[in-house]
Amino acid sequence: MTPHASAAVQAGPSTAEELLTIPQVMARLQLGRSAVYDLLRTRQLGSITLGRARRIPTRALTNFIRTRLEQEAA
Repeated sequence: MTPHASAAVQAGPSTAEELLTIPQVMARLQLGRSAVYDLLRTRQLGSITLGRARRIPTRALTNFIRTRLEQEAA
């Protein structure tokens, strides 16, 4: 293994690759469960499904917030 490869393995996933649970997204957005699921259902907030578990990439949450801020500014 090269020095770069071993450092990448030890560093773990970057923030953009982290996956959040529904309760974590609820806490970050200070919204209720049904409001978060409405955002997922309307595809305003991207997610992936792993088996029966729904996960939201931090990048999708960041993009959602950025889009909403831009809409509010317009």
